[in-house]
Amino acid sequence: MVATLREKTGAGLLDCKKALDEAQGNMEQAETLLRKKGVASAAKKAGRSTSDGLIESYIHVGGKVGVLIEINCETDFVAKTDEFKGFCRDVCLQIAAASPLYVTRQEVPEADLTKEREIAAAQVQGKPPAAAQKIIEGKIEKYYSQVCLIDQPFVKNPEQTVKDVLTEKIAKLGENMQIRRFVRFQLGA
Repeated sequence: MVATLREKTGAGLLDCKKALDEAQGNMEQAETLLRKKGVASAAKKAGRSTSDGLIESYIHVGGKVGVLIEINCETDFVAKTDEFKGFCRDVCLQIAAASPLYVTRQEVPEADLTKEREIAAAQVQGKPPAAAQKIIEGKIEKYYSQVCLIDQPFVKNPEQTVKDVLTEKIAKLGENMQIRRFVRFQLGA
């Protein structure tokens, strides 16, 4: 069971054994415990400098869509691993498929948010103010998940966001990682 859990999560042997012991042999609970531990460990690494990494490119079949991305990590050792390279390729595919405009919410211009709020407010006229406010905030969250890479559902597993996958990779590789920037080209756009 330890080997199965380790293969599934990428966690260390001892961590898998402890998680299975704590979950009393329940594989799902053990996996959840390891994911929580990974999120906590990623949060600890968040302040560390990411001065190495890769620039990855992707050109979609037919040459009509192309992506160039910079993803940083702490050391060139991690940047050279197949795990990191695979993550970079997956994020390129995400950008090609989902067309985000920004990496994070902080990059979204205030003018765009104001415009989206005005549109949402116009759609909920006549509703009670408390309900209208909740609907507007829900629409803004949906807007973020469309335009912010980090908030988008991951194309290879829509039950996770790109941020969830990034957090898992940070926990698995043991280094802070950051999606720094990207550019997406589309023929005729």
